[in-house]
Amino acid sequence: MAPRRSISSASKADVPADTGVDTGSAANAATEGAGSEGRTADPLMVMSVDKAFRVLHAFDSTRPSMSLTQVAAAVGMDKSAAQRFTYTLEKLGYLRKDPVTKRFELTVRTLDLAHHYLHSNAMLQRAMPYLMHLSKTTEETINLTMMEGTEIVFVSRFMSRHVLNTDVIVGTRMPAYCTAPGIAILSRLPTAEAAALIDRMDLKPHTPHTTWRRDDLLAKIAKSAVSGYATAFEEFYHGDLSVAAAITGSGGLPVGALNIAVSRARFTPEEMEERFAPLVVAAAGSVSQR
Repeated sequence: MAPRRSISSASKADVPADTGVDTGSAANAATEGAGSEGRTADPLMVMSVDKAFRVLHAFDSTRPSMSLTQVAAAVGMDKSAAQRFTYTLEKLGYLRKDPVTKRFELTVRTLDLAHHYLHSNAMLQRAMPYLMHLSKTTEETINLTMMEGTEIVFVSRFMSRHVLNTDVIVGTRMPAYCTAPGIAILSRLPTAEAAALIDRMDLKPHTPHTTWRRDDLLAKIAKSAVSGYATAFEEFYHGDLSVAAAITGSGGLPVGALNIAVSRARFTPEEMEERFAPLVVAAAGSVSQR
């Protein structure tokens, strides 16, 4: 392992000066961006913060623990820099270093940001009573999702006693184009904006039932805009039927979606749509801001 550097000997790229927003901070940010990544184009971007988050994001189900060398390779930095970032994140409590194997892994403290988000998001707080009511009255799986980029992210989930996909948890991401919440959200965007998002997506069939060709997706989005809800029948998971309606903000644009998911073994697509579409439309409408 490379020798540990003290804070005093660390480069300015790793210890940015807290000087506020001025010409000096622009120069500091430019220095932080120097190196293998080149000079940053954004004078306000603190590159050391970006690198720290890239270290945290490098850990996932395929890399639950990593050696220092592996961290450096995964993030794209030299071993000396990786040592400083992992040491700092360990001291802050976000990484744990095994004393025997010397491998790093995430700690439960990384859940703090998610906890704060879930308890401070206004839409989620408005939606919670309706999610709970739907869960109790339907006894089916109820989800609240938001869209980030070209994916939907599950931000709340009430599981049914009729278990569907147990690997879907809060924080799970799915392609928007082959999910009912994704189509519902896209249907509330201006047509050109929805089409531009579709053009950014990696369109492919996940099952034989996936709607994935561009023209078919645009037609499905237009249909959902008229009906007020969207469906996805076994488009991402086999045996999964879902209906969703968008939640809109004060400006009328979508801020999320509420959906009900059931098993194909218990409902036909027609039965599912007839029974649950009115419920998600009503609940989403109640959560939406007017």
